[in-house]
Amino acid sequence: MIEAVYDPRGKQERPVLKLAPRLSLEGLRRGPILFYDNTKLDFCNYKEVFVRVKENFSKQGITNFVDLRETVRGKSSRELKAYGAGLVTKTKAKAAIVALGDMGTSPATTIVTIGIEEQGVPAVYITAPPGSELVKAVAFYRASQLCLCPIDIYQGSTVEDVRREVDKQMPCIIESLTLPPEKLSKWARLDFVLDKVPPAANGFLDLSGAIRANERRGSEPANYVEEVTDLFNSLHLGDGLPIVPPTKRRYEQMLTYTPFDEEMILAEEIGPSGKNITVRDIAIAAVMAGCKPQAMPILITAFKAMANERYNFLQSVTTSHPGGNLVLVSGPLSKQLGLYGGQGCLGPGPWANATIGRAVNLVLINTCRSVPGVCDLACTSSQAEFTYCFGEEPELTPWPTINAERFDGTTTSVLVLKAEPPHDIIDFLSLTAGDLMDTVTDSCTTLGSNNAYMPGTLILVLVPDHMELLKREGWDKDKIREHIHQRVHNETPLVRNRGLSPARPADFENRHPMPVTRSPKDVEVVVAGGRGGHSVVILPWALHNDAIVEPVLLPNGEVAKTIESFKRK
Repeated sequence: MIEAVYDPRGKQERPVLKLAPRLSLEGLRRGPILFYDNTKLDFCNYKEVFVRVKENFSKQGITNFVDLRETVRGKSSRELKAYGAGLVTKTKAKAAIVALGDMGTSPATTIVTIGIEEQGVPAVYITAPPGSELVKAVAFYRASQLCLCPIDIYQGSTVEDVRREVDKQMPCIIESLTLPPEKLSKWARLDFVLDKVPPAANGFLDLSGAIRANERRGSEPANYVEEVTDLFNSLHLGDGLPIVPPTKRRYEQMLTYTPFDEEMILAEEIGPSGKNITVRDIAIAAVMAGCKPQAMPILITAFKAMANERYNFLQSVTTSHPGGNLVLVSGPLSKQLGLYGGQGCLGPGPWANATIGRAVNLVLINTCRSVPGVCDLACTSSQAEFTYCFGEEPELTPWPTINAERFDGTTTSVLVLKAEPPHDIIDFLSLTAGDLMDTVTDSCTTLGSNNAYMPGTLILVLVPDHMELLKREGWDKDKIREHIHQRVHNETPLVRNRGLSPARPADFENRHPMPVTRSPKDVEVVVAGGRGGHSVVILPWALHNDAIVEPVLLPNGEVAKTIESFKRK
């Protein structure tokens, strides 16, 4: 008999939203009808969506409108539901039209729409590519039913294109707000491509239907790994690479360095699934990724950091940006775990970097159900979403490491940042620090990088040769930070009406040129890699997202001095 394995999706609640009673056409005429713009109608000709809906309503005598334009960013799932309820209280609306579900704010706006419905107010959510399927996913897992109205527009759509698409979908909009109860449930029911059958209540996947026991393979190393990987791939579990089957034995072994409750919540209601991320979820992902049990304290700390409200975790797991979640470990535990920051540290190797970074991504796919090509909007994605992790090597740098700067040399820290893959900085010929820094500063932004429009943290990873040249002329971390903050910018006319809608501090409004950092503290400097002339800069997602640094602590809050201090007694 083939042993069952843990289902990495965990338990899915799948609540069924009680839809609000719909109105008659006369009820819509009395209104008021809330037109809620989550600020995504600022793009291109998208403002025409609400203009055209109102024109069509007016033809039917529906003219009592109330408009509200506010961002949904920076709020937790609970706050978003409360915010939706608050919209009803604030506007006294009798119905609501919500827009636009096209990009990374789609999940948050879906939760706001659910919050409106829970207050007894009928709502319809207008979506557009690429966010339409993501909205459906979030509503499927969190509400089971919701009135959604997709329109096919994109950044190049003309005013006429937008008006035509809205006209085609006006019956959908009106019926979403007026259908009788017997038709409404069928209309609003969501049929989603993933997880049509929810995970079993016992938490396991039965492999008996996928694997036929074969005595000749009994002594074969990793027997049945192909069949298990195929099964997981068919269920959209995993990252496409072979996995270590998460058996009960392996799971329990993974917990041997985890003196925390398995059900301890590390992040609340993240991703399309709306599930809490627990220690249990991380341990299963760690098995699948091939981690050693000693990696668990680092993974737990990484998720604690990502749960920080300044990380914008809810949006980060489904954004169209191709970056990954960088995990940078500094301090004594890094070496004990076999993490590495030397030559080739951001590529393949025998060190722990790959498995720890991979486990982070597997949690997002399996627990949060941020599945690439379905619920993850990343247009192309990148290798950074497979794994993105390295350790800081104190012997390579003459300057304080990240953990020493934040805490002290005996405290291990974990830095997390949603960021692009590394961008190469080639310079084999500069003979002075000034010339080298000219190359560095020119590499720290482009008009195609998020930080051209949203200032935030960037990480400069200097190879030892570049570090040596800078150190020889008296440069230290603070001087490098100040130089980058003062010199790395874009000409303001070039970043207007280009790229994406900016999210900058208020005092940046009239800046010229436009900086890519808010202060020198936004520049992290790390020495890593091998000898030669290729440093790298890691550019941020930066959308309400900061680098978060968290110390690695024992359950009692004390600093962990050795990895063995986490071992269960």
